[in-house]
Amino acid sequence: MPKKGKIEVDDERCKGCYLCISVCPAKCIEKSETFSKTGYYPAKYKGDGCIACLSCARICPDLAIKVYEL
Repeated sequence: MPKKGKIEVDDERCKGCYLCISVCPAKCIEKSETFSKTGYYPAKYKGDGCIACLSCARICPDLAIKVYEL
């Protein structure tokens, strides 16, 4: 049975580089449509599909992503 997970993106730390989107094998991360307080369009979790592989958290240069295994 494949792992299930979820991610949380810290909007104030994310600078919108979208490296996480490019490495996500489950394609469960997308660009937010709203600005953060810091003036970027942060990445956001689509709400399902995460397999808790940690690829997004490992590549994030701003340490803005936390991954939780469910």
